[in-house]
Amino acid sequence: MVIKSVAINAYQNAMDMRRRSVDSTVAARLLKPTPPAQGFNDTLKDSLVKVNDMESEKKLMIEEFASGKKQNVHELMITMQKAGLAMSMTSAVRNKVMTAYQEIMKMPL
Repeated sequence: MVIKSVAINAYQNAMDMRRRSVDSTVAARLLKPTPPAQGFNDTLKDSLVKVNDMESEKKLMIEEFASGKKQNVHELMITMQKAGLAMSMTSAVRNKVMTAYQEIMKMPL
């Protein structure tokens, strides 16, 4: 009996501490102002800038590897894969947007 009550008390204390932690986190987030939502145009521009930065980083790493400044093949391959994936995803999004635009243009007025 005593062991059960000790275990129950420990469980209740742990739950109270967790609840207080969650309450303080929620209160802090409620006080923090939320930034205004970005529009589609801004989001698209930011994404294209990031893809361009990845491509630039890839070119720089290839040049450094070719010149012998860096010899980390693993890092070079990861950078090349990231840039390639970002470019293919950008191309896929572009194709979807173009398809949607063409479908909208086919609609009767």
